[in-house]
Formats: sequence, structure tokens, C-alpha cells
Amino acid sequence: MVRFVSFTHEGRAGYGLWQDNGLVDMTGFDGHADLREVIAAGALKGLAQAAMGKAADIAHADAVLEIPVRTPEKIICVGVNFPDRNAEYKDGQEAPGKPSLFVRFPRSFVGHGTNLLRPPESEQLDYEGEIAIVIGKGGRRIAREDAYDHIAALTLCNEGTIRDWVRHAKFNVTQGKNWDRSAAMGPWLVPFTHPAQLDDIALETRVNGEVRQKDRTSRMLYDFRYIVNYVSTFTTLVSGDVIVCGTPTGAGARFDPPIWLKPGDVVEVEAEGIGILRNGVEDE
Repeated sequence: MVRFVSFTHEGRAGYGLWQDNGLVDMTGFDGHADLREVIAAGALKGLAQAAMGKAADIAHADAVLEIPVRTPEKIICVGVNFPDRNAEYKDGQEAPGKPSLFVRFPRSFVGHGTNLLRPPESEQLDYEGEIAIVIGKGGRRIAREDAYDHIAALTLCNEGTIRDWVRHAKFNVTQGKNWDRSAAMGPWLVPFTHPAQLDDIALETRVNGEVRQKDRTSRMLYDFRYIVNYVSTFTTLVSGDVIVCGTPTGAGARFDPPIWLKPGDVVEVEAEGIGILRNGVEDE
């Protein structure tokens, strides 16, 4: 499986190919400063071909993995997109006919292997395991049947949330969804080349090895094609944009009593064909 990473090594930002025995540093490939530029140029395949056969030049342990697209123009998240998620809210309302959307800032994410931060203002740090798609070819009003042509790569997300801050106001969740280092994305980008990579794959979230969330993408209320079509109706999608596509039932807030993340916990988000995103938790 081809895996592209963004990393920091000895204080230098770079990108390259993740191999089992280390990392192939491809920073500056064809003059591209980062993976977002590689994606915009349609050069992921060329990057993979150029890196294949090269010896790893950075040990895994010596690289800090960052979120794969460091500076996307947009990170758009889909809420309530799996069966039973609407019932979790216990508000008596029917599932909406259109997806709930909100935005997140890149600073709210860390990469694979870096601890999430629980802020002093709240103990209600929660997890949400999700699949994220990265836009390759941009566009506006993208037709459903063309949607997959606009996806360059896939990654994973733990869309960490400060639950009580989500409820500070009536109609928005922004302040509960954007705490610095409260969420994670990665570990890498897997190039998207075939519908089978998305249409029916397993998604699972574990906390300290215990399965908390488990479902399949074929059960999503709004599938990936629809999401690209719907979002691109009101905003132009550009290369490197990230859409985080929803979490199954089973977040910590839905237990009785709720189970919040605490320092020392380890959260793993796993999806077939993509990998495992793993992060610890510490107090800020």
C-alpha cells in the first residue's frame, strides 16, 4: 500500500513515502513545497513512482508525523452520518434530510503518535473516529456521478470534541470543535484509485483496546459521492481540501454515565485499506 506522510525531522518540515523499514524523504519533489502542492499538480502517482526503489533515509522513530495536508484551505466535517447517531441526541427529532456541517481549523489537529490535549477548562474531551477524503481536482457543483474523480486520497480522523463547549449556544458547535490539539488526522494519505476503497469498508474506534465504535461505510446516511456533490454546491472545493465524513454511534458522551478521555488513554481509529491512527491523551 502506498502511504504518503508529512513530517518534521530535526526541526525541518518535509514529506515523503512511508515504508515498513523507514521513511523516504521526497521533500521538494518537482519543486513542490508540500503534499498540498503535489496534490494540486496531480502528481501523487509521479511522487510514488519516483520514491519506489529508494532506500529509506529517515527512521520512523526520528520523524514526527504531522497532519497529512498541513494547510488545507478548508476542513469541512459531516455530523450525524451513521444509523443510531440521531437517536443518541434524545431530542425526539427525526433524522435531518440534509447533512449537518461544520468547519475545523488545522491547528485543532495533531498527527499520528502525538498526544491530544485535554484543556483545563473542561474534562469532557471525547473521541469520534472518522474517514476523511482529500480533494484532488477542485470544482463547483460537482455531479454525484463525477464525485470520485475529484478525490485524490484518503486518511483517518479522530474528530476530538470538547462536549460541554459544543452546547454553549443554540445553533453552533464551532467552539467545542476547535480546541488546539484536541483532534488528530493521519497517519498518512492513501491514494484513492477505486470505489472499493470507500463504498463498503469497516471503520472502528478503540480506547485502550476496547472497541467503542464500529460500522461500515455502506451504512452511511449520506455517502461519499453525495457529500462531495452537496458541499460543492455552496462552496468551491479546491485541491487539498479535507472533508471528514462522519462517525458511528458509540462516542464517550453517549454512555451513561459519559466516559471522557483522560491522560494516559490511547485512542485508535482503524479503517480497512487505510490503516490505524493512534494517539495518546495528556493534560494541557
